[in-house]
Amino acid sequence: MAPVAKFWAGASLLGIVLFWNVPLLFKLSDDPPRFTRHNGTLSLLIWSWPFGAATDLTGDVCSRLYGITGCQLTTNRHLFNQVDVVVFHHWELQYERRDHLLSKAHPGQKWVWASLESPSNTKALEGWTGKEWNWVLSYRRDADLFFPYGELVPHSLEVVEIPEKTGLVCWVISNYHASQARAVMYHELSRHLRIDVFGKANRKLLCPDCLLPTISKYRFYLAFENSIHRDYITEKLWKNAFLAGSVPIVLGPSRANYEQFIPANSFIHVDDFSSAKDLATFLTTMNESHYRNFFAWKRNYTVRLHQDWRERFCSICQQYPHLPPNKLYPDLKRWYWDY
Repeated sequence: MAPVAKFWAGASLLGIVLFWNVPLLFKLSDDPPRFTRHNGTLSLLIWSWPFGAATDLTGDVCSRLYGITGCQLTTNRHLFNQVDVVVFHHWELQYERRDHLLSKAHPGQKWVWASLESPSNTKALEGWTGKEWNWVLSYRRDADLFFPYGELVPHSLEVVEIPEKTGLVCWVISNYHASQARAVMYHELSRHLRIDVFGKANRKLLCPDCLLPTISKYRFYLAFENSIHRDYITEKLWKNAFLAGSVPIVLGPSRANYEQFIPANSFIHVDDFSSAKDLATFLTTMNESHYRNFFAWKRNYTVRLHQDWRERFCSICQQYPHLPPNKLYPDLKRWYWDY
């Protein structure tokens, strides 16, 4: 082979090796960039930003947005050796090979596994022993870092206003699968009353600014979860129903589990009825006084949504002093998927 040909062949081979081992290069870099550290500052590397969404981390973002000081967020993997905490979001991690990722850079570095999806919609990690993880960030109340999709916070209101209603029941659905429990319940219930369906699944898309005003016109909203797991209560309840001013009909974990998050008289659970026909009768015969009672919670609470991943990551700094320093998850699969 000619010398030039050998050179380009070698260069190509080197390029392939470097491409497949990019994470390893971070550890071997002789002159990595550095944080501007101050006493008491905690540094967090977000290995992959959730779902690849672009976000602004310029300046002191945690202080500017949430009043959390001494907290630095970065997505720069070259800083791996320096950071205190590395956060791995599961959705992206499931597509990375374990042998291409680093071991912890120093004994004090902590690793966080993060996911707000349910086990039914989360692929288990292959080739991970589980011993890497110090803490988990999840919607589950028993997680080290508990972050629900929303919550009720104290708020005083003398007069509760209920939006004007022109329809009975609606549902917004994007990912429809006939075998899901929510699809089965919808079909059974729709035999006994009219349900207006919006969303990609029905080719009736609602613009972001149209979502809540549309739902607000209906007395009831089908806050049906895509899978049933303890504590898995998503924006379908917090945003689509509560913020819109529609009474949620929920399908998800047990009533007792819902009542750990919201008042018992703020929602209707499908399990409270022996059949879809009984539920339909309950909805169509409800008087106005009974209906208004479902909004009694608004006198004392308001809804706070948790939608920005920056808030979740900044909050790690707040909770850091109270997290168990020596905790390890020997079997994350058992904790999350086999639960």
